[in-house]
Amino acid sequence: MKGIILAGGTGTRLLPLTAVTSKQLLPVYDRPMIFYPLNTLIQAGIKDILIIVAPDHSGHFLNLLGSMFQKFGVNISFMVQKQPRGLAEAYVLAEDFIDGEATTLILGDNIFENDFSEAIQTFQGGGRIFAKEVSDPERFGVVELGTDREVLSIEEKPEQPKSRLAIVGIYIFDAAVVEAAKGLTPSARGELEITDLQKHYLDQGKLDVRTVEGAWFDTGTYESLFEASAYAREHRFSERFHPMVNDALGEFNAEFKKIVSLKK
Repeated sequence: MKGIILAGGTGTRLLPLTAVTSKQLLPVYDRPMIFYPLNTLIQAGIKDILIIVAPDHSGHFLNLLGSMFQKFGVNISFMVQKQPRGLAEAYVLAEDFIDGEATTLILGDNIFENDFSEAIQTFQGGGRIFAKEVSDPERFGVVELGTDREVLSIEEKPEQPKSRLAIVGIYIFDAAVVEAAKGLTPSARGELEITDLQKHYLDQGKLDVRTVEGAWFDTGTYESLFEASAYAREHRFSERFHPMVNDALGEFNAEFKKIVSLKK
């Protein structure tokens, strides 16, 4: 299993904060946002991780994460996405990285309280998505489930949702996802839609869904960014991070302070 974090885009809803750096490098309480999806993947034992970034602030990611996890056996690589063309394009861009293996893709601005280790480690093939009940499902991709929790339908931002289950920003697919993504037809807005990819697997009878019980934040607005930070502080998110992530952060902070002191 390999991991992909999609951290591109312009973050215009968070201007002027994103005028100087990427949205995924903004702080969520005591650490940059990118560490939350990183922790989700590392918790599940994923050691090869690709971060897809926008060109404007790509150097910021490299300065922060370039060699931070090397000594811990986690390999992080980067790819620049010059222009976002839909979430599903990530699989086309990452074809060489995926190299015939299954992948867990997580959006860089999605923060989860859940530990997805079991769902990732037990994945056998096809596709696996995750959903959470929300009060405003018309804002999201929505999944409808049957009496045996089988997937009946998937709709993107429906005016009249068939359920309140919003599809959240973490997806597991087998190696066939690359060719499936290549075969997608761009939507009316010119993008390769992740929901179309999910429907492809659904049509083949190879899609299942797990529900998310813990907190979930899509930190693309000022309010949701604030709420995520407040929740992370109140519920001591950092204390529940994988020890490797906290150790890497501690070593980075100590080294940075050392460099600063030598310059004085």
